[in-house]
Amino acid sequence: MYSLAEKRLAALVNSGSPAATFSGGKTGLEKESLRVGPDGSIAQTRHPAALGSALMHPWITTDYSEALLEFITPPLDSPATAVEYLRELQHFVYLQLEDELLWSSSMPCVVAGESSIPIARYGTSNAGMMKTVYRRGLGYRYGRVMQVIAGAHYNYSFPDALWPVLQDLEQDTRPLQEFVSDCYFRLIRNLQRFGWLVPYLFGASPAVCMSFLGGKPTNLLNFNDSTYYGPHATSLRMCDIGYQNTHEEEAGFKATYDSLEAYTDSLLRATETPCPRYASIGVKVNGEYRQLNANILQIENEYYSSIRPKQVPEGNEKPALALQRRGVRYVELRSLDINIFDPEGISTGQCRFLEALMALALFQDSPAISHAERREIDNNLSAVCYRGREPGLELQRNGRPVKLKHWAGELCSALTGFAGLLDSAATGTPYRDALLAQVESVNDPERTPSARILAGMREHNEGYFDYANRMSLQHQQYFLNLPYDAAQFRDHTATVQQSLTRQQAAEAADEVSFDEFLQAYFAQTL
Repeated sequence: MYSLAEKRLAALVNSGSPAATFSGGKTGLEKESLRVGPDGSIAQTRHPAALGSALMHPWITTDYSEALLEFITPPLDSPATAVEYLRELQHFVYLQLEDELLWSSSMPCVVAGESSIPIARYGTSNAGMMKTVYRRGLGYRYGRVMQVIAGAHYNYSFPDALWPVLQDLEQDTRPLQEFVSDCYFRLIRNLQRFGWLVPYLFGASPAVCMSFLGGKPTNLLNFNDSTYYGPHATSLRMCDIGYQNTHEEEAGFKATYDSLEAYTDSLLRATETPCPRYASIGVKVNGEYRQLNANILQIENEYYSSIRPKQVPEGNEKPALALQRRGVRYVELRSLDINIFDPEGISTGQCRFLEALMALALFQDSPAISHAERREIDNNLSAVCYRGREPGLELQRNGRPVKLKHWAGELCSALTGFAGLLDSAATGTPYRDALLAQVESVNDPERTPSARILAGMREHNEGYFDYANRMSLQHQQYFLNLPYDAAQFRDHTATVQQSLTRQQAAEAADEVSFDEFLQAYFAQTL
């Protein structure tokens, strides 16, 4: 099934110095965490001043809600280093919090309706106001509740040394940047094809507080009088109760991943095409912006996808234009639930497995995705999220049924060579060990995080809230008990002060109105 990937891998191994060429990729991590009060409700307090400016701090910011913290690591040389950096950030934050907790799981705590979710605020600069208005628009378009679901993002870029070697092996004569971007899109299409493996192995949201659904009808079952669950669910976060672009599809928009040009053109077109549903909301009402515009997408980031091609924007550059001008720099995998069994939210072993999975997706053949295959991909993901541990579950592949366990076994077998190559530049066999741990979860679904969560709830006779709250308290103690590093604390404190200074400077530097700022932003072209 994955013979082409194995053939390309063999060619790389025989090319001279495969370990030096293949190792050295960059790992970056992001983790979202809700701040909650002692009773488990979403915190109503402002982003703590001791954490700096959410607009300008490079590593500690907020996502949709003022209460939804986001931790970001820079791109680092190894998974272990990235996880360590994530640990340091959360340790620093816990030293600043008073009676609040960081919620331990993806699905939120007790939700008291839309009004209980404060939208993130970024100050009075034009750039900060744009971020706030964008979030206000998301609330009007999709509701606030689904916006406080937390996740972990795995960012990865292959080593620069790989690309000329791979291009030579494939006898490709295009400019290197074009080749690299095409390879990343090849990877993205393949990770969409078999990306269901990620929620199967790492899904950790099989249950949810009833308050999250707010009385809406559901096919989920009652675990107790406060909790819904799916008996074989892996990731309710990734199901249709989470953030989805359903209205965009109604408007006839679906991003295409055939090429960088096709992808960016589709996103830019969606940001320029009016949508009657969103026009009815209004854009600027009684002098206040409700949304940035009334188009299918306000900005490109509004489009949800489990994996995104990324390039770092310069200044207020549109993300799609950054991609068009400088190509794909890395990919962002967004389908990871928070790992409730690891205080950091994602483990080094997970990162190593995902690094090998990225390599397989890059090396395997990847034709364009047809409409029929797109339906298969969407249906497979939904089936795994709702019923992934169901005995004998079948998915669809090329129009034919295939058992999940069989397909997962094929993928793990194909990963063996890539894990071995990554191990050749490491001490011991950490990548093969990471792979073997997931093979065990394929063979025994009860070892998956989703199954372990439900087992823990049953063992302690707890609903979702009590279970997640207990784990949150354990994580709090873990971070508070970490050794205090004075130099590290001073560095983080200095970054906080620098972020506050930068925000003040940005607010003082604005020379145009917010209306003019938005007009200039959306007028950007190549």
